[in-house]
Amino acid sequence: MSSAKQIIAMLRSRADGDDEMFYSVALQAAAAEARRGRKTIAEDIRAAVQDARKYAERGQVVPIRIDEPRGELEGLLELRNARFDLDAVSLAKPALAQICDLIRQQHKRTYLHEHGKTPSRSLLFVGPPGSGKTMTAEAVAGSLRLPLFVIRFDSLITRFMGETAAKMRLIFDEIHAYRGVYLFDEFDAVGANRGATNDVAEMRRVLNSFLQFMEENNSTDSVVIGATNFPELLDRALLRRFDLVLEFLPPTTEEIRSIIKANLRPLKFPNIKWDQVYAAADGLSQAEIARATEDAVKAAILDERDHLKTADIVQRLSSRLEMGKLLFKTE
Repeated sequence: MSSAKQIIAMLRSRADGDDEMFYSVALQAAAAEARRGRKTIAEDIRAAVQDARKYAERGQVVPIRIDEPRGELEGLLELRNARFDLDAVSLAKPALAQICDLIRQQHKRTYLHEHGKTPSRSLLFVGPPGSGKTMTAEAVAGSLRLPLFVIRFDSLITRFMGETAAKMRLIFDEIHAYRGVYLFDEFDAVGANRGATNDVAEMRRVLNSFLQFMEENNSTDSVVIGATNFPELLDRALLRRFDLVLEFLPPTTEEIRSIIKANLRPLKFPNIKWDQVYAAADGLSQAEIARATEDAVKAAILDERDHLKTADIVQRLSSRLEMGKLLFKTE
């Protein structure tokens, strides 16, 4: 196997966008494998390098940042590792089909560019809290094998005139320099309607800057995702800047079942009465259903049981629903 030093050198060269150094280290690893008598592995590495170089010659290789942004971007962008892909999320079929189409375009972006077309690369997610918007953004990054960067609005928005727009410029410079998935969560903080009664001139400038930056050429084909719980607050001009606008609705019975099954591992769940589960989950978000299921699993593990009963899941779902009613009553 390749040495740790070679792996570190390859990762650093990749982060720096130095493709030739990356290939050089990979070929050194191939040579080392050949000396150890592992000729098949050596040939596989050399063939992979050759394929990668052919791809680079077509002009589509762009740098990908794999470390936390530093300098002026430190605190503005938070790097998150994508822990799963689209197979791990439950989405309505129309939304899933649209996202799969975007991912297909991104995977075949070289072919599209050769024909004078650009892949879809911007999405707006709208829906209530806990409906899976952030998780889906992570799944998009995982499916594309790209890093996910979350914009930190607590650092982006300031009270000093012009500073927020300047920081927005830094973020889009990064988007255009390094390929990745960039998530503007709680997007209404930036995209609020310019005609709102509580609007101020500074936020109008920020929104205008965002609209302008979205129109700029994105040579890296980075994916920009906006997510909001309050679509009614957004300026209508934003909708024209996003390739896809997807609404996240309350989970269907099919999605409820999928979410629960995905979170029941490692326990067995024979003879679950799904009608009772669906009734108990009615009114809960995807995130709340997932957490309730995990709570039921943890309780069973602590009870030293290897299976779950319908009552275990229903009880936890009902508790979550009551908790939500209590919170809204308190507000």
